[in-house]
Order: sequence, then C-alpha cells, then structure tokens
Amino acid sequence: MKSSVEHSKHSTSSDRRDTRQRSSSPEERYSRRERSSSPRDRGYSDRDRDYDRRRDYNRSRDYYDRSRYDDDDGERSRNGRYDRSEDTRDKERDRRRRDEDRDQDRDYDRKRQKRLSPLSRKTDETSEEQPSAEPPVKKKKEELDPILTRTGGAYIPPAKLRMMQEQITDKSSLAYQRMSWEALKKSINGLINKVNVSNIGNIIQELLQENIVRGRGQLSRSVLQAQSASPIFTHVYAAVVAIINSKFPQIGELILKRLILNFRKGYRRNDKQLCLTSSKFVAHLINQNVAHEVLALEMLTLLLERPTDDSVEVSIGFLKESGLKLTQVTPRGINAIFERLRNILHESEIDKRVQYMIEVMFAVRKDGFKDHPVITEGLDLVEEEDQFTHMLPLEDDYNPEDVLNVFKMDPNFLENEEKYKTIKKEILDEGDSDSNDGDDDDAGGSEDDSDEDENDDDNEEAGTEGAKMTIHDKTEVNLVSFRRTIYLAIQSSLDFEECAHKLIKMDFPDSQTKELCNMILDCCAQQRTYEKFFGLLAGRFCLLKKEYMESFENIFKEQYETIHRLETNKLRNVAKMFAHLLYTDSIPWSVLECINLSEETTTSSSRIFVKIFFQELCEYMGLPKLNARLKDVTLQPFFQGLLPMDNPKNTRFAINFFTSIGLGGLTDELREHLKNAPKMIMTQKQDVESSESSDSASDSSSDSDSSSSSGSDSSSSSSNSDDSRSKRNSQKKKSKTSHNVASRKHANEEKNKKMSERERRKTSPDNRKSRKSDSKSKHSLHSSSQRSSLMSH
Repeated sequence: MKSSVEHSKHSTSSDRRDTRQRSSSPEERYSRRERSSSPRDRGYSDRDRDYDRRRDYNRSRDYYDRSRYDDDDGERSRNGRYDRSEDTRDKERDRRRRDEDRDQDRDYDRKRQKRLSPLSRKTDETSEEQPSAEPPVKKKKEELDPILTRTGGAYIPPAKLRMMQEQITDKSSLAYQRMSWEALKKSINGLINKVNVSNIGNIIQELLQENIVRGRGQLSRSVLQAQSASPIFTHVYAAVVAIINSKFPQIGELILKRLILNFRKGYRRNDKQLCLTSSKFVAHLINQNVAHEVLALEMLTLLLERPTDDSVEVSIGFLKESGLKLTQVTPRGINAIFERLRNILHESEIDKRVQYMIEVMFAVRKDGFKDHPVITEGLDLVEEEDQFTHMLPLEDDYNPEDVLNVFKMDPNFLENEEKYKTIKKEILDEGDSDSNDGDDDDAGGSEDDSDEDENDDDNEEAGTEGAKMTIHDKTEVNLVSFRRTIYLAIQSSLDFEECAHKLIKMDFPDSQTKELCNMILDCCAQQRTYEKFFGLLAGRFCLLKKEYMESFENIFKEQYETIHRLETNKLRNVAKMFAHLLYTDSIPWSVLECINLSEETTTSSSRIFVKIFFQELCEYMGLPKLNARLKDVTLQPFFQGLLPMDNPKNTRFAINFFTSIGLGGLTDELREHLKNAPKMIMTQKQDVESSESSDSASDSSSDSDSSSSSGSDSSSSSSNSDDSRSKRNSQKKKSKTSHNVASRKHANEEKNKKMSERERRKTSPDNRKSRKSDSKSKHSLHSSSQRSSLMSH
C-alpha cells in the first residue's frame, strides 16, 4: 500500500507538470528550458543532445528500479515471490516513460525551429501563403576559370592543359597567355629542381626551349630558391647561370642584382643563414666570371670592418669558395684581406671557435686551396670569349624587378614569341642533326639527278639551243654541311692518322681543298691551348698532295695580312701550327717573304704573331739550326723583309725586336751590317761622284770626237758604203769605252793621291807648323792692309 500511494503521488506530480507545460505558451516553455538547461546543452550539437537524452533516461530508469526494490520489500511473501499486481505496475511505468520521451522529443523539435533564421521562416511563410505562384528562377553563378584565379587554381594535368590551349582559337587572348604563363612557370621550376652535374647539358637545352626571356623573373626566383634550399649544389646552379648569362646577359645581371640585395638584407637583419647562402652563390659566380672580383673585395671589407663572430664566419666561408680565384686575379687584395684576419686573430675579441676557423683558413691558403678549386670538373662549360662579366658594386641602388615574377598581359605576345623562336634557332642550331643532314643529302641527290635528267631531255628536245642552266647556291648550305662533316670527323678521331684516313676517304672535290685546310686551321684556333694533333694532320695533307701545300701557303699569307682580327688565344694557336709546318718542311720557307719588319709595316698583332712564331721555331729547331737556316744563301731573297738591310732604321728595329723576344743571336749579320753602314755609305757616295766626273769627261771627249769625225766626214768622199760606216761606228764606240775606263782610273788615282797627301800633311808636325806660320802671316797681312786702308781714309 505504501508503494502504491507513493507511486500515485509521483504520477499526479508528473501529470501536473504536463498540464502546466501544455497550458504555457511555446515561448515560455522554451525560455524555461533554456534557463533550466545547462550552457553545455545549449551550445552542443544534435549528437551531444541525443547523448544527454539517453543519459537522463537511464538515470530515471535507475531511480524507478531502486524505488521498486525499496518499496517491494514489504510486499514480498514469505516464500520470496512477488504478488501478481507488480505486472500492472510495470506496464504503467513503461507507459509513463514513453510519454516523457515523447514530450522531450517535442521540446527538442520546438527549440530547433526557434533557432532557425528569420529569413528561412519568412521564406517558409511566403511559400505557405502563395502555394499557387511559380517558383522563382535561381540565377546561375558565373563559372570562374581556375586558370584565371589569383592562386592559379587547382592542379591541371599537362595533357589537359595542352588540350585547353588547343581549344582556344585566339592565341593572344588573356586565357591563353595565362595558361602559357602557368605552363612556363611549372616547366622552369621543374627543370631547375632537376639539374645536377651529369644532366646539366640536357637541362640547359630543355631550358632554352622555353621562353626564358618572358619568364626571366621566374627563372631567377627559381634559381635563388633552389640554391638557398640546397647550398651544396651551389656550383651547379652557378654553372647554369654562367651558361644562360653567356646567351642572355640581362638574365645573369638580374640574378646577380637579387643576390646582392639578399646579402645586404641578411647583413642588415643579422640573418647569418641568408648571408652564408647568398655569399656562397656570389663566390661561385665570381669563379664562373659572371661577377667581377671587385664585388668580392667589397663584401669581405664590409664583413671584416666591424668583426663579429657571425661576420667573420661568413667571410671565411666566402674565402674558401673564391680564395683561389681571388689569388689568381687580385693577389694584393687577397693579401690585404688576410692581413685583416690576422689582426682580428691577434686582437682575440671573438669566440674561440671563430679563432680556430681563422687558423684553419690560413692553413687552407697555405695548401693552395687544393680542396676548393675554382671550377669543379665537368662545369667549365663556357668558352672564355663567350663569357660576360658584370661590374656591379655592392652599395648601389638596384631594382629587383619583382613585377617580372607575376603574370602580366602582353599586347605583343605573338610577336615576342616569334622573336624568341628565331633567337632559339640561332642558339640551338635547330634542324641541323646528322640524320636530317643525311636525309637532306639523299633527297638533294635524288632531286639533282631528276633535275639533270629533265635538263638532258630538254636539251635533246632543244637541239642547238642546248646550254644547260646552272644553279648557284648562295645560301652556303652545302658549305655548312661540308664544314660540319669535317668537324665531326676531326672530333671523332683518336689520332691524326685516323683523321687523315677518314677525310681522304670522303673524296672531296678539288674545289674544296682550300676549304678543308681552312677548316683544319679554324679547329686548331678554337682550342683553348695548341694541340699538336692539328699540326701533324696539316703536315700529313701537305705531304700527300702539292695542292694542299699550296693552299696552306696562301692561307699563311692571308692570315698574316688579317692577323689583327684574331684574338690572342687564336693568334697563338695559328702561329704555333705554322711554326710546326715550317719545322717539318711541310711548307716552304719562302712563305716568310710576306713578313716585313719595320715600324711602319707592322702592328701589335703582327709583332705578337712573329714573336710566338719564331719562339716556337727556336724550341723545335734550336737557335743554331734556325740561324743557319736564315743564313741560307738560296733563301736570302725571301728574308729581305724579315732581316732588312736596306735602311739603318729598319735594321735597328729588327735588331731590337729579335733581342727583346730573346732571339738576339739571329741578328749577328744585321749588327755587322749596321757597323759597316757608314763606310758603305761613303764608298757609295764616292762611286756616285766618280761616275759623275767620268760622265763629264766622256761628254767632252765625245764632243771632240764628234768634231773631228765631222771634219773627216766632210773631207771624205761620198762614195763610202754603209758597211764602212758601221765599222767606223763600232770602232768609235770601242774607243769611247776604253777612253772612259782610262779616264775613270786616272781620276781615281789622282783622288787617292790627293787623299794620301792630305793625310800626310795632317799627320806631319812640320806641316802643322807651316800651317800655323801661314795662318799668322795671312793674319798679319790682313791687319796691315786694314791699317793702310784706314790711313788712306
């Protein structure tokens, strides 16, 4: 009974609560539940609310179970069994629980409806009020092209990107330019990240296929980012920059400007890592001759002006990378830098670790930087004449041109693309592969054959008209292919004999003989140092045929006349090759006829050529043999310009020239000639005077002879024949020549006598006294005559 009473009380309280909730308005019930519920319930999601609801249900169930067990203790029978009235109680409890769960679900739905936005409620109301009206048409959003978004959009596969580009008909439109820009950026970035020592040649060719003039900002950005991410590959990136700088100097200048700005930024912000990476890159660019060494000295001076631990460490890292190059180029500057490091070490105001680094740096310098070469093997890819060095000081104001990193609409897009294609063809020499050449040659041959057949048919039809039409190739395509085949044969040969055998088997026409010789000389001149391979190859061709020897003779004269056009390295190689040909007697020594040693006929280039030429000959032959060859009597007419004796000025110039180059032993005859030159000049003058006097004497004798002959002719009869006249004339000529010779001898004897008498008079003391007395007497007579004239006046 007691449990039933309590249960009835509990049921009446729950019924009252339900009636109270039904009587109150929905707003009041919501506010009441909001106040009663915890903040955790108000802010949680639907999942959390379901969890809380189950938890409350379990609690209520536990409560009812406990009340049942507590209340049913007195209702149990003595045998421990429950009464049958308990089943009805359990059913009532289950029904109440279901009602409570239903009420809680209703309250949850009301809360959710009230939390909805007023706009949605308004739209619901309007839709309920106007059910018959047509639904409003929604405006479609404009679809944005992912390529035209600010960040470039999502990743697009290359095949799909190419397909999208092909679908665009207007190649100068914004969408097409943006697509090509994105493709260019990805390609440049990918190639720079893949480069290493082994594949740098292929990467450069692929990189030049892209329009790096348009993407120069992105290229410099990618290079700097890759180098800062992996400083261990700095020498590889420096080689890439050096190759690009040789073709496009403005790109190398832009990269160097940004590097300088990065170093200054790191130094200003005390960012040691940025200073280390940027200075290391600058050091390798100096090694590759992209940057001038003045920039290195300025950076080291700035770092060591106010030394700190970080600045000294950066300077030592910089010196390790570029110390050998600076030692070769500016030894005085590097000595000043090391003196500054020694002073810092003696002052001992820096950390012990940095002091040890300075000592290690001195040890590295003492070893000659053997572990830090200027350019590592496999990265010296730019010829010296193609290098372009930028002189950029450290403290100037530079524009990094960050605008180049961002896409910009180009109104002349198609024109610029065509310009870059022409530049790319010049650099990469596209379309000149060997297979194409072979196909072109075959095709050309077949076309020529067909043309010849057609011409033959036309000539047969024409009959007497029949001169063939000749086609002149002014594009020099055949010449270029001919030079290419020679170059490939030379480069693919192990020794000169194999190369000569390959070239002879090609059966070139006789008209290409001189071109073959020119190609051998050009290949020799292009080498960094002289290689004996080319001298031996040229000598072998000279010995094979006389035509090759004559071609090299003509080439020697042409090269000497145009020697001022060659650079010093090419000039040296050409001189050494011709010296080898002369030493081996592959060409005759008569080629030296074109050399005239004088101040007026030589230039600085020709004097350098003659110097290297004769020094190389002296190394091959030795000075005695060379001197003997130059004194050969049979070759003297060809050496008149080389060893001039016509003018003392030219002789003196030749003597000074050979003495200055260390070959003064070749000028012995010139020195003797210069000593005897005054005597020879005196004798020449005497000969001239004697010839003039003899000519005057012969003229007088001829006059007398003519007068006597005229008298004899007048007294003679006119019956003399022409034979007698001719005999007389010959006799007259003989008498004249004998008389002239006798008169010359007589005049010379008289002059010699006079000269000997004068010398005797000068040397004898009596003559000196008599001369003095004569001079005194003459003076006295002159003074007396003056006095007498005054007295008379």
